Amino acid sequence: MRLDKFLANENIGSRKAVGLLVRSGAVTVNGQAVRKADLQIDAQADCVCVNGTPVRYNAHVYIMLHKPAGVLTATRDSRAQTVLDLLPPAMRRRGLFPAGRLDKDTTGLLILTDDGDYAHRMLAPKSHVIKRYEAVLDLPADGADQARFAAGIQSGDDCFAPARLEICEADPHIVWVEIREGKFHQVKRMFRACGKNVTALKRLSIGTLPLDAALRPGEARVLSEKEAMLVFAGKAEQIRRKE
Repeated sequence: MRLDKFLANENIGSRKAVGLLVRSGAVTVNGQAVRKADLQIDAQADCVCVNGTPVRYNAHVYIMLHKPAGVLTATRDSRAQTVLDLLPPAMRRRGLFPAGRLDKDTTGLLILTDDGDYAHRMLAPKSHVIKRYEAVLDLPADGADQARFAAGIQSGDDCFAPARLEICEADPHIVWVEIREGKFHQVKRMFRACGKNVTALKRLSIGTLPLDAALRPGEARVLSEKEAMLVFAGKAEQIRRKE
């Protein structure tokens, strides 16, 4: 890998900025000062330092974002703020994209990454990754809704796999839903099929990875690889139809 590409990928600066940094003599590779930005390095084996500080190689990055309402789940948009616009400069990296999507008015856990294989595995229907949401309804939920969710909902052209619905005892307008699909507006469409509308929706977890309670809306933090893999933990058996 080229030295300037490596440094840019690790958020040291733009390719132009890191080129200037290298030529200034601020960068060393294995203890030797280098001044050629196009120098080929082994990103995993070579020790690269900037002003004496080692730059750690990360093949991929995984970021947890507490998505606020009113922000698009997209990489860029000329007319509206996107989830990538929320990231502080230190977290920005070439190739970042949202793994999955949340509607503009939906809040909660969203993962940003540059790992395409990870995102594909997380979103693939055969992976059966559970997503848990909290929803507020215009009408109270009841046992009939729970039964329809558990059996799988079919309404017109809509067909949704079995899901789990929990109802708040103190207020049946508040519910928790676990799904293992990721269809467009899925939770909203499932409730619409039951004659109810979702007035607020928040994603609480993916797999066994919960939204960090310390993150306020619009805030983000980098996940460790171990944390990122929690999205694949847990089983979907509890929300599958019983044969």
